[in-house]
Amino acid sequence: MSAGAAIKRFYAEAGAMEAGDGFTVSLDGRGLKTPAKAAFIAPTRALAQACAAEWARQGDEVRPDSMPLTRLCNVAIDRTPLARAELAVGIGQYVETDLVCHRAEGPDVLVKRQAQSWDPIVDWARGELGAAFTVVTGVIAALDDPLGAGAATAKAAALDDFRLTGLAHGVGLMGSAALAFALMQARLSAQDAFDAAALDDIYQLEAWGEDAEARARLERMRSEIDALAAFFEALQA
Repeated sequence: MSAGAAIKRFYAEAGAMEAGDGFTVSLDGRGLKTPAKAAFIAPTRALAQACAAEWARQGDEVRPDSMPLTRLCNVAIDRTPLARAELAVGIGQYVETDLVCHRAEGPDVLVKRQAQSWDPIVDWARGELGAAFTVVTGVIAALDDPLGAGAATAKAAALDDFRLTGLAHGVGLMGSAALAFALMQARLSAQDAFDAAALDDIYQLEAWGEDAEARARLERMRSEIDALAAFFEALQA
């Protein structure tokens, strides 16, 4: 089943059960398989239950795009083990291009909003990740921070496949390693992470008026961040 293809529902009940070293989604008593035909094994019962709830909510058709937790688990099982080094390096590289470090030159209201929202995250990330997180304005590039990038890469590389998958997804989604690490470690709630990641876009809508396409894009981001927060929380249970 491809990521976006809907298929006719082929099961009556979905639940969670023990399997192997973890827990799986049970569809009419049979363990779920990933798209690559591997056993779908989540590390916690809470995560398997959350994925099972996604399957249980499906109607006459099964729509993979409506099951973000299942998708993340599939990636963690099928793809992440083969790309761990690449993912960790990509996360570390955001230290020099992080959203929360690139500030507007004006207007003052936006500059103040960015400082109020982002400065605490920058301060936290500097201590947590051992990176400079140099704050710059306009189109000026941040100073190279190879030691910080290496430290962030090492922290990412030390994660298990599921957390590394979620972190990489969060970095790409929000354009920020600082925000993704903070969400993973519950330093930020889903709402706070969304507010920080969408700050510039929300300001533009306020300043220039509503735009249906931009608003829809923000709502998709909000939904993805909510799901990612639930994914991280289930991994802790």
